[in-house]
Amino acid sequence: MSQPHILLINPNSSPATTDMMCAIAERAAGGRVAIVCATATRSPAMIVTVPELEASAAEVVELGAAHGENCLGIIVSAYGDPGLDVLRAQVDVPVVGICEASMLAAARGGRRFSVATVTPDLLDHIAAKAEALGLGGLYAGARCSDGDARALAGNAEALDRTLGELVRLSIEDDGAQAVIIGGGPLGAAADRLRPLFPVPVLGPIPCAVEHLLDRAA
Repeated sequence: MSQPHILLINPNSSPATTDMMCAIAERAAGGRVAIVCATATRSPAMIVTVPELEASAAEVVELGAAHGENCLGIIVSAYGDPGLDVLRAQVDVPVVGICEASMLAAARGGRRFSVATVTPDLLDHIAAKAEALGLGGLYAGARCSDGDARALAGNAEALDRTLGELVRLSIEDDGAQAVIIGGGPLGAAADRLRPLFPVPVLGPIPCAVEHLLDRAA
């Protein structure tokens, strides 16, 4: 693409998820920049374990390194930021992961924040990310659903009900002043839940778009 754009990489191999992510990113961009999306082909349709996350990193780097002309920045759109550091070292444009961007946004102003998600196997990875960003003192922990994450993500009504309860517990029991919906494939649920709570409920994809636009300003 010749016009200025942001490249969003979906490390999950689901084109439908990519379409959803792209729509969210385009709404967040609000016409300020175009969004170009790329979908991994060698990963599961939804990454739910650390080995899957780690295995996706190589293709993320390949897709990002092949970015086109006039790319203003790259978003790694899986909540674990696979390949982020390697890609960042290989390209000459800003690169941000949706976990990184959402935590930085959630903690702005010294807010205590938490994560609501559906991937229990990634909880330690998420906590380590908060520590690596220097946000461990503000991280109130994660609330996570039980059961099959992929099945839950495929049922919008059940997903909203489950995540909504996790957000409520994060606010009422954990003292969270902002709650991140932790997962690229959960982005649409974040949009639906946001109006229902008195504290910010953050979708990680809009956080990443704003992060890159701030860098480009």
